[in-house]
Amino acid sequence: TFTNKAAREMKERVGKLVGAPVEGWWVGTFHAVGARILRANAELVGRQPNFTILDADDQVRLVKQHLDAMEIDQKRWPPRVVSGALQRFKDRGLMPATLPEEEAQSLCDGKGKEIYQAYQDRLEALNACDFGDLLLLCLELFRNAPEVLAKYQRQFRYIMVDEYQDTNVAQYLWLRLLAQAHKNICCVGDDDQSIYSWRGAEVGNILRFEKDFPGATVVRLERNYRSTSHILAAASGLIAHNDGRLGKTLWTEQNDGDPVVVRGVWDGDEEARVIGDEIESLHGGGHKLNEIAVLVRAGFQTREFEERLITLGVPYRVVGGQRFYERQEIRDAIAYLRVIAQPADDLAFERIVNLPKRGLGDATMQAVHLHARARGLPLVAAAREICGTDELKPKARQTLTQLIDDFDRWRALVSVTDHVDVVKTVLDESGYMQMWQESKAPEASGRRENLKELVVALEDFDNLAGFLEHVSLVMENEENATDDKVSLMTLHGAKGLEFETVFLPGWEEGLFPHQRALDEGGLAALEEERRLAYVGLTRARKRAAISFAANRRVYGQWQTALPSRFVDELPNDNISRQQEQGLYTGSGYGGLGNGGYDGGTSFPGALRRSGPRASRFAGGGNAGGSDAWRAADRGGADDGLTVGTRVFHQKFGYGRIKAKDGDKLEIDFEKAGRKKVMGSFVESVS
Repeated sequence: TFTNKAAREMKERVGKLVGAPVEGWWVGTFHAVGARILRANAELVGRQPNFTILDADDQVRLVKQHLDAMEIDQKRWPPRVVSGALQRFKDRGLMPATLPEEEAQSLCDGKGKEIYQAYQDRLEALNACDFGDLLLLCLELFRNAPEVLAKYQRQFRYIMVDEYQDTNVAQYLWLRLLAQAHKNICCVGDDDQSIYSWRGAEVGNILRFEKDFPGATVVRLERNYRSTSHILAAASGLIAHNDGRLGKTLWTEQNDGDPVVVRGVWDGDEEARVIGDEIESLHGGGHKLNEIAVLVRAGFQTREFEERLITLGVPYRVVGGQRFYERQEIRDAIAYLRVIAQPADDLAFERIVNLPKRGLGDATMQAVHLHARARGLPLVAAAREICGTDELKPKARQTLTQLIDDFDRWRALVSVTDHVDVVKTVLDESGYMQMWQESKAPEASGRRENLKELVVALEDFDNLAGFLEHVSLVMENEENATDDKVSLMTLHGAKGLEFETVFLPGWEEGLFPHQRALDEGGLAALEEERRLAYVGLTRARKRAAISFAANRRVYGQWQTALPSRFVDELPNDNISRQQEQGLYTGSGYGGLGNGGYDGGTSFPGALRRSGPRASRFAGGGNAGGSDAWRAADRGGADDGLTVGTRVFHQKFGYGRIKAKDGDKLEIDFEKAGRKKVMGSFVESVS
């Protein structure tokens, strides 16, 4: 199995089924079984039976020692990144001697093979293994000691594997060696749920099974006990667009249930409002909150839903992650803003004084603290004073003076510049955003996305002080003791779980499928993204609702969004399309799928709004290309936006059109003054 929990449950179930003790049976995770084999044959792989298994932090420290010894730039090659690269080599069954030359050259300035070999030598000297060694050294053992392999082949007459679609190359090779003699191997898995390639999982293992084991019997487990037939059919229709799959036809004895709702909204704020209101309505109707989930593609998307649920007073939990305002990078950025708003905030200043690293060491900060206590001053004021003395070393004095000057300048900007622009300036000029842009850490891209989402959040407030007060109230919002909470989580984190009602927001090109995945992985990545969509849909037992927005704010800038190609790949017979009238012009939604579009005319030429801002959904039944699904407003010349018309803009508020040139408008806004905007971003109001 893949987890200790699954192994324990498997033991219990097997024991109940056969009515016999299972202590002598080998039931466990790949790594637990591998460790047991290694301890019995440790001398053959250069270890003693009592070898230590290093955890992730120990591995990073060991890698750092070798980076130090080889004088490798650790800003360019952080120890945690290098450690991760070595583990990925091991997941693929690669030893230093078998590491492809091009991969060795691409790591640590061409010293990839050297550092891998030095790391392995050090592990042997320490009588230690890391997690990857538990299978990698087993492979070496089996290859170099045929008699040992033969012993275990005789012992393991039958091999059963759970979640086979999640196996990596090393696990696959290990299983093949063990199963060669008797060929009694039974693997259970679902190729349509292979979503962990970024963790080393290789979907090809399950797709190749019949070739690897000729004569194998394939048993398709097609009866589904969870979802209604509409949900199953929608998910099956979507995943059928993947070429790399074994194929199956799911069925259920449950009734049809409700069609999957597919909803188009104006922007992310409205998406959060609509979903939040529906959750509140479901709860009011007697539905348990712990049977409701919001599943997002990326962690930064939870922010708007957290804000809405807090406003509604609906308890929630972020599963597998932290709440938005508790995340490290958000706390860091807010600490900068707190020092700007309140220079006496010592805790905030201490948090970011050396973040990113500025060379202000413990000695410098100790001197500032002593001066602050002696003079009865906050740290910022004490730092300002001490920089005018000779108490600090010249370099530290210069760096600290520059930081204090920066805070003074940023503070002065608050009164004369839009607060959103001030925050962008702070993130850029402080070097904090650049720190994450240059970081090779796996989580760096997610942290950058969260920082951009923070800027989006600021736009909902009139000033910096109002935003900081809001954050304080959100952070003080005590954890509700009840277990009845809405679950917010990523699609990856939802695998294996199920809920009565599932909301799937953000189905837009670039967000889902995620653009970074497509850029890095091409068609294979697209198929994995589609499998992720399939997993999301099949988490729902009774109700599933997909949504996409026509506009998204990205780092404070409005961007037009196109519906995900996955939206158009859903079978019309199993979905109920709901959309604000006039949301899209042109024919179809404008995604990139191959169904339901009219070639090049599918991309929206403009986005229109009509009537008040509240949601107005056209239609509600199945829409197989009906007018309810298409835009009601075809974007003709008479769009109701004429000189003198009073309009509303999401960012600038209310105003009146003073001039018009095609879709370009010049508007006098009541608060923002005269602006030039596209007509697609305003609506006429009475």
